[in-house]
Amino acid sequence: MRQPTAPTVLIAVLLVAGCGSRDAANPTTPPVTAPPATTAPTPTGTAFNPTDIAWLQLTVAMTERLLPVLDLVPARTTDPAWRQTATQVATTRRADLDSARRLLADAAAPTTNPHEGHDMPGMATAQEMTALRAASGQPFHRLLAGHLRAHLAQSVRIATAEQQSGVQPATVALAAAVVRSGTADLARLDHLDPASRQG
Repeated sequence: MRQPTAPTVLIAVLLVAGCGSRDAANPTTPPVTAPPATTAPTPTGTAFNPTDIAWLQLTVAMTERLLPVLDLVPARTTDPAWRQTATQVATTRRADLDSARRLLADAAAPTTNPHEGHDMPGMATAQEMTALRAASGQPFHRLLAGHLRAHLAQSVRIATAEQQSGVQPATVALAAAVVRSGTADLARLDHLDPASRQG
């Protein structure tokens, strides 16, 4: 099994510390450090390294923040294309969330969310959620497109980092699935709202 290298650990630290970039409520909060690998290497090569753990935790945190956005769609728009897209993304992300939680349990990682209270690219803030709840129709579509694009682009970005530096096979496979689905969803979003590419 590959041992974690300095670049691997660095990526893990960046994945976790990045959540402080939009932590406007607590600007003095010190950066969060990546959790250490919590399982010992095994002959089968299925142990988790710090990048695996950091990516799984960040994926859980980001998805938990996206689902409430998608849950607003049925009440805020009657457009069938937007409803279908939201349902499709939510179904995929809920499955990814279940898989990430199972893998964290397999890794015996801490059950607490190290990103609680932090905002970063791909996470809707409380203020942004308020704006979404107040909008409907085309204004809602524009806001939704911006949040979806930010989430999907960030998800693909960090999943690609996991593919490059993770070592646990099921975790790397999940990252590959996130890249595939996220890329497809971004293409679908381009068709629905091309203007969101600039937003």
